[in-house]
Amino acid sequence: MIPVCRLEDLPEGEAVRVDTEPPIAVFHTEGAFYAIDDTCTHQDASLSEGWVENCQVECPLHAASFDLRTGVPSCLPARRPVRTHRVEIVDGVLCVLPAVPTVPVVAVVPAVATVPDTAAVPAGVAVTVAESSAV
Repeated sequence: MIPVCRLEDLPEGEAVRVDTEPPIAVFHTEGAFYAIDDTCTHQDASLSEGWVENCQVECPLHAASFDLRTGVPSCLPARRPVRTHRVEIVDGVLCVLPAVPTVPVVAVVPAVATVPDTAAVPAGVAVTVAESSAV
């Protein structure tokens, strides 16, 4: 559990950055506290420096917007969500419980090319078969 600040030090509509690895942004909006990864998934920008409205934060760099409750982007250019973190209040202190990082699973799959039946492809749609090398 990471202590962030006292409750009265984070007013409604504001955010604070927690210098963890990766950094976490904590927001106070709609009468609640939310924590997400601080770095926009579109490009490296601090979301704690973005604009907060309702339960959304807009990235200050390219205006990608993220739902603070789910981390899901609500508009382009961001396509991937940011991780959310649990927030707890302990003796008047706002604390964050960082999410456990996920480890990507890598599998080696032999390359098998399948060519679609051209009769099933609508007219005007290009079909591309990519080659891959076996490891």
